[in-house]
Amino acid sequence: MRILLWHVHGSWTTSFVQGGHEYLLPVVPGRGADGGGRAHTWDWPAGAREVTPEQLRDEDIDVVVLQRPRDLELVREWLGREPGVDLPAVYVEHNTPKGEVPLSRHPLAERDDIPVAHVTYFNELFWDSGRAPTVVVEHGVVDPGELYTGELERAGIAINEPVRRGRVTGSDLLARFAEAAPLDVFGMRLAGLHERFGLEPSRVALHEDPPQSAMHAELARRRVYVHPLRWTSLGLSLIEAMHLGMPVVVLASTEAVEAVPEEAGCLSTRIDVLTNAVRGFMSDPDSARLAGKAARAYALERYGLGRFLSDWDRLLREVVR
Repeated sequence: MRILLWHVHGSWTTSFVQGGHEYLLPVVPGRGADGGGRAHTWDWPAGAREVTPEQLRDEDIDVVVLQRPRDLELVREWLGREPGVDLPAVYVEHNTPKGEVPLSRHPLAERDDIPVAHVTYFNELFWDSGRAPTVVVEHGVVDPGELYTGELERAGIAINEPVRRGRVTGSDLLARFAEAAPLDVFGMRLAGLHERFGLEPSRVALHEDPPQSAMHAELARRRVYVHPLRWTSLGLSLIEAMHLGMPVVVLASTEAVEAVPEEAGCLSTRIDVLTNAVRGFMSDPDSARLAGKAARAYALERYGLGRFLSDWDRLLREVVR
């Protein structure tokens, strides 16, 4: 198929474009939100190609994968077509609902011609999707390999924009975790994190937006992965850490309670339980290694790339038909 989609969510798109299709990625001057084109920090295949809005009119598009309400407007403006009417469409909902949860109404709730593909069962349950048909296609990630060594007695964390997002990403909890072990925070737009949340630079090191492969290699040297996010669909960084073979210490919120088996580390809403788990892994590298192997085995089975692409192929065939 020839699939139109926007580069909205880098890690998810990295997995999605690994399938056997042609992927058209709009690119606009400045590579803003309406057209970021190909990623530069992820490894994307040649089948994912950039197109300008002008070039799109000459493309024979089979289906559009929408990810924002804005995408519907752009299809109308650039192609002169109506998603779900004269262009098959599916809407991927990456995010947990916002506002008055669980009464949050989905933007497509009044339409029944575009299915909403939720990335987690939690999302499907908590969004009010109204008349829209819904399906869940769980995440899948490109396996980075079992790279875990745990040689550094430090905890790794991957968070994008932790200053702006604050409590959503659990940034206010980092000081508590830093008491249990030195932290290495990887991600985008980390500047100001120490000042905003009173963190000691000697206990919390920042690693600004490294390439994905480099981040995986560095994360895998840390003894444990910490996932403090309060309100997210399911952080793909957590699934990637499990693929690496890392033991995980995870805030028990949203879909994390489904994604992390007991033997993979620690899952709790109690910060004292989580910080004690970090301390335990720091002092017992053998238990950390065993938990990491359990995490990897589970992630490969449930969040493997093959299953993800197969589920998407099935859904896209139904939508086009």
